[in-house]
Amino acid sequence: MGNSNSTMAQQIAQAASDYERQNRGHVPQSVSVVLSDSTLVVTLHGALSPAEKALALSPDGAMQLQEFHQRLFANSLHALRQEIKRITGVEVRDAAVEIEPASGAVMKVFTTGAVVQVFLLSQSVPAESWSGNLPCNSST
Repeated sequence: MGNSNSTMAQQIAQAASDYERQNRGHVPQSVSVVLSDSTLVVTLHGALSPAEKALALSPDGAMQLQEFHQRLFANSLHALRQEIKRITGVEVRDAAVEIEPASGAVMKVFTTGAVVQVFLLSQSVPAESWSGNLPCNSST
Protein backbone atom coordinates (compact mmCIF):
# COMPACT_ATOMS: atom_id res chain seq x y z
CA MET A 1 0.00 0.00 0.00
CA GLY A 2 2.66 2.54 1.07
CA ASN A 3 0.81 5.41 -0.55
CA SER A 4 0.68 8.73 1.27
CA ASN A 5 -3.14 8.80 1.22
CA SER A 6 -3.46 5.61 3.29
CA THR A 7 -3.46 5.70 7.08
CA MET A 8 -0.91 3.91 9.23
CA ALA A 9 -3.62 1.40 10.17
CA GLN A 10 -4.33 0.68 6.49
CA GLN A 11 -0.62 0.30 5.75
CA ILE A 12 -0.15 -2.07 8.71
CA ALA A 13 -3.21 -4.08 7.65
CA GLN A 14 -1.77 -4.42 4.15
CA ALA A 15 1.66 -5.38 5.55
CA ALA A 16 0.04 -8.05 7.76
CA SER A 17 -1.93 -9.44 4.82
CA ASP A 18 1.21 -9.49 2.65
CA TYR A 19 3.10 -11.21 5.49
CA GLU A 20 0.46 -13.97 5.61
CA ARG A 21 0.56 -14.43 1.84
CA GLN A 22 4.36 -14.66 1.82
CA ASN A 23 4.70 -16.94 4.86
CA ARG A 24 1.62 -19.13 4.57
CA GLY A 25 0.36 -18.71 1.03
CA HIS A 26 -3.06 -17.81 2.44
CA VAL A 27 -4.49 -14.30 2.85
CA PRO A 28 -7.06 -13.43 5.53
CA GLN A 29 -10.58 -12.35 4.59
CA SER A 30 -10.03 -9.06 6.41
CA VAL A 31 -7.60 -7.37 8.80
CA SER A 32 -8.36 -5.14 11.80
CA VAL A 33 -5.69 -2.92 13.34
CA VAL A 34 -6.07 -1.30 16.76
CA LEU A 35 -3.52 0.92 18.50
CA SER A 36 -3.87 1.83 22.17
CA ASP A 37 -0.99 3.68 23.78
CA SER A 38 2.00 1.50 22.95
CA THR A 39 0.10 -1.70 22.08
CA LEU A 40 -0.75 -2.62 18.50
CA VAL A 41 -3.19 -5.48 17.91
CA VAL A 42 -3.58 -6.88 14.41
CA THR A 43 -6.46 -9.31 13.96
CA LEU A 44 -6.58 -11.42 10.84
CA HIS A 45 -10.18 -12.52 10.27
CA GLY A 46 -10.72 -15.73 8.35
CA ALA A 47 -6.99 -16.37 8.34
CA LEU A 48 -7.03 -20.15 8.68
CA SER A 49 -6.93 -22.36 5.62
CA PRO A 50 -9.62 -25.07 5.21
CA ALA A 51 -7.06 -27.70 6.32
CA GLU A 52 -6.22 -25.66 9.45
CA LYS A 53 -9.92 -25.28 10.27
CA ALA A 54 -10.36 -29.06 10.02
CA LEU A 55 -7.31 -29.64 12.22
CA ALA A 56 -8.65 -27.19 14.82
CA LEU A 57 -11.82 -29.25 15.37
CA SER A 58 -10.08 -31.48 17.91
CA PRO A 59 -8.35 -30.20 21.06
CA ASP A 60 -5.06 -31.85 20.04
CA GLY A 61 -5.31 -30.39 16.55
CA ALA A 62 -6.05 -26.93 17.92
CA MET A 63 -2.98 -27.18 20.16
CA GLN A 64 -0.83 -28.27 17.19
CA LEU A 65 -2.17 -25.39 15.13
CA GLN A 66 -1.42 -22.91 17.93
CA GLU A 67 2.14 -24.23 18.28
CA PHE A 68 2.68 -24.14 14.51
CA HIS A 69 1.58 -20.50 14.24
CA GLN A 70 3.67 -19.50 17.25
CA ARG A 71 6.81 -21.12 15.77
CA LEU A 72 6.16 -19.67 12.31
CA PHE A 73 5.56 -16.22 13.78
CA ALA A 74 8.71 -16.38 15.94
CA ASN A 75 10.85 -17.56 13.02
CA SER A 76 9.58 -15.03 10.47
CA LEU A 77 8.74 -12.02 12.63
CA HIS A 78 11.72 -9.84 11.72
CA ALA A 79 10.32 -8.65 8.38
CA LEU A 80 6.93 -7.71 9.85
CA ARG A 81 8.60 -5.91 12.78
CA GLN A 82 10.69 -3.90 10.33
CA GLU A 83 7.62 -3.02 8.27
CA ILE A 84 5.73 -1.83 11.37
CA LYS A 85 8.75 0.27 12.36
CA ARG A 86 8.93 1.74 8.83
CA ILE A 87 5.23 2.64 8.91
CA THR A 88 4.99 3.96 12.47
CA GLY A 89 8.53 5.13 13.13
CA VAL A 90 8.45 3.15 16.39
CA GLU A 91 10.40 -0.02 17.15
CA VAL A 92 8.50 -3.16 18.19
CA ARG A 93 9.82 -4.57 21.47
CA ASP A 94 7.60 -7.63 22.02
CA ALA A 95 5.29 -9.64 19.82
CA ALA A 96 2.95 -12.60 20.31
CA VAL A 97 0.42 -14.52 18.27
CA GLU A 98 -2.81 -16.12 19.44
CA ILE A 99 -5.30 -18.15 17.43
CA GLU A 100 -9.04 -18.54 17.92
CA PRO A 101 -9.69 -21.79 16.03
CA ALA A 102 -13.50 -21.57 16.23
CA SER A 103 -13.65 -18.27 14.33
CA GLY A 104 -10.50 -18.67 12.27
CA ALA A 105 -9.07 -15.41 13.66
CA VAL A 106 -5.38 -14.90 14.30
CA MET A 107 -4.37 -12.07 16.65
CA LYS A 108 -0.87 -10.63 16.49
CA VAL A 109 0.04 -8.35 19.37
CA PHE A 110 3.02 -5.99 19.39
CA THR A 111 3.80 -4.30 22.71
CA THR A 112 6.42 -2.48 24.72
CA GLY A 113 6.42 -5.17 27.37
CA ALA A 114 2.89 -4.74 28.75
CA VAL A 115 0.46 -7.50 29.67
CA VAL A 116 -2.17 -7.63 26.94
CA GLN A 117 -5.63 -9.14 27.10
CA VAL A 118 -7.31 -9.57 23.72
CA PHE A 119 -11.02 -10.21 23.40
CA LEU A 120 -12.50 -11.10 20.04
CA LEU A 121 -16.11 -9.83 19.95
CA SER A 122 -18.83 -11.64 18.04
CA GLN A 123 -19.54 -8.51 16.00
CA SER A 124 -18.24 -4.99 15.58
CA VAL A 125 -19.22 -2.20 17.97
CA PRO A 126 -20.52 0.96 16.25
CA ALA A 127 -17.85 3.66 16.36
CA GLU A 128 -20.30 6.29 17.60
CA SER A 129 -21.01 4.23 20.75
CA TRP A 130 -17.34 3.79 21.64
CA SER A 131 -16.27 6.26 24.34
CA GLY A 132 -12.47 6.21 24.13
CA ASN A 133 -9.91 5.98 26.93
CA LEU A 134 -11.02 6.17 30.54
CA PRO A 135 -8.71 6.05 33.56
CA CYS A 136 -8.72 2.72 35.36
CA ASN A 137 -9.14 2.76 39.15
CA SER A 138 -7.36 -0.31 40.52
CA SER A 139 -9.15 -0.09 43.89
CA THR A 140 -12.52 -1.10 42.46
